[in-house]
Amino acid sequence: MSKKLTGSEKKRRWGWVWLVLLGIILGAALLAGTATVFHKTSDTAFCVSCHSMQQPLAEYQGSVHFQNAKGIRAECADCHVPHEPLDYLWTKVRAVKDIYGEMVGTLDTPEKYEAHKLAMAQSVWKTLKENDSATCRSCHSFDAMDMTAQRPEARLQHPVAIKQGETCIDCHKGVAHILPDMSGETQAGAAELAKAAAETAPDATTLYTIATEPFFLSADDSHNAGNLMPSTEVQVVKQEGDRVLASVAGWQQDGVSEVFYAAQGKRILSVLLGEDARKQLKTGDSLTDAETGLVWHRVALQVWLPRKQLIDDQQKIWRYAADMMSANCTGCHGLTALDRFNANQWIGVIKGMAPRTSLTQEQLRVLTQYVQKHASDMPSAAPAKL
Repeated sequence: MSKKLTGSEKKRRWGWVWLVLLGIILGAALLAGTATVFHKTSDTAFCVSCHSMQQPLAEYQGSVHFQNAKGIRAECADCHVPHEPLDYLWTKVRAVKDIYGEMVGTLDTPEKYEAHKLAMAQSVWKTLKENDSATCRSCHSFDAMDMTAQRPEARLQHPVAIKQGETCIDCHKGVAHILPDMSGETQAGAAELAKAAAETAPDATTLYTIATEPFFLSADDSHNAGNLMPSTEVQVVKQEGDRVLASVAGWQQDGVSEVFYAAQGKRILSVLLGEDARKQLKTGDSLTDAETGLVWHRVALQVWLPRKQLIDDQQKIWRYAADMMSANCTGCHGLTALDRFNANQWIGVIKGMAPRTSLTQEQLRVLTQYVQKHASDMPSAAPAKL
């Protein structure tokens, strides 16, 4: 027989039942309240209610994510708040720092916003790179794309991105906000390249110029006899102190004595020749271009150069150039494939886009060499690995 509960025992049992029910009710209320707070603080109206968000808001309102032909609007949370529960929660917790930033005025002036913009953008890019652009893919999916209906450039690039396992942010860094000034990053890349050149093995015989480099016709000459363009290949003949005597070869068009090029028929500048240098130029065999009828001569020249401006790994130059291209060319149309144009066409493309970047003339020269030497009509048309 079961033991009959006393009155006090019944009260205690019912007390525990009511306590559990109260806990459930309070827990549900707390959960619902937290969810409501999280939802409300993810609303675009809340996100832009702070004074410091007026500049990002203006950029967003000028983008295709705010207004477009299809009438689909991506709100702030669609891009900046992950949908996976743990990632969502962690993002909301980390957002507390933004409250502190608003209180102390971290971004309360346009000048402060611009000063912090690059760091903020890089943080977002890093997160999207690590999570395979998860928030982008909540709306955009390779599987759901009708590539035949896309613009010509997108039709070319998306299959490449799928094949190479690329993610959205690799090519689309400026789709909702104006890209930050990347000149500091580019300068840092140039400094890193110069450091690598200074560490080049002294016995290396095939070297490449890391920048536009004046050359001389004798070891003790101080008169600039011309310039080598960035990435020009030279073969070391001998070394004296901090200078090397090197041979540089290329192609010269008949009747054009001031320059010679890296490849026959391609306007890929290698050397700008002063008057004295033209006299020392050695000319080899000639051929006639079948398409244009122009006559081209194989040429070579020996020049003296400072060793510290030469590097034995051309891929390091290409990585520097690829970073510049990624940072400066993705805001308007994504990252264009290097074999999208031939070597001569790339000249006009770079000139047309140059005013929209923060690149210097020297940086543009490096970038031009990179895209031309990986163009559709060059043997090494494969892009450098990043």
